[in-house]
Amino acid sequence: MDFKGSEPVVGPRSEDALPETATAAVKVVVVGGFGVGKTTLVGSVSEIRPLTTEETMTQAGVGVDDTVGVERKSATTVAMDFGRISLNDELVLYLFGTPGQQRFWFLWNGLFDGALGAVVLVDTRRLEVSFDVIGRLEERGVPFLVAINSFPDAPRHPIEELRTALDLPAGVPIVECDARDRASSRDALIALMRYLHSLAASREVS
Repeated sequence: MDFKGSEPVVGPRSEDALPETATAAVKVVVVGGFGVGKTTLVGSVSEIRPLTTEETMTQAGVGVDDTVGVERKSATTVAMDFGRISLNDELVLYLFGTPGQQRFWFLWNGLFDGALGAVVLVDTRRLEVSFDVIGRLEERGVPFLVAINSFPDAPRHPIEELRTALDLPAGVPIVECDARDRASSRDALIALMRYLHSLAASREVS
């Protein structure tokens, strides 16, 4: 095979290099039920080319994965999504998106190691797929906020009604988010960081 004239591979692309000004890096996990938009959010907000582990859905998942409400979905995350975003010159977030199907939840153990907090992405058309996800976070003691993904045909509800339906404590933030939009997804991540900062401040006071 002739490689004459081809450029040698010497490492990551220059645009993927970590900013020289970065002094702090934080791990954040994006979780949610099957088909709520986790891969979309990581891909839209990441400043580097995101790593995805999507595979085509096959007959093997029929009767195992709950596809009600997402019948058009043709691919699914089987391990994780990964991306990175700089919130400012010094703070970098590493984003890890989890698989939504329960049969892949055993992967959560490794993905949550060292995570500072989580964004729970929710689809109001299928709130029930979020119940177990939120329960697992509460069991692990991982601080999180809920981001309501703005699907075009999704019903809209008052925040307090959603809080009651999801059985969330009063202090857990709920924000609206369009996972397709970089600015909107970034705002959700900033809201999480503000929440985590407030939790840390309250612990210092007490």
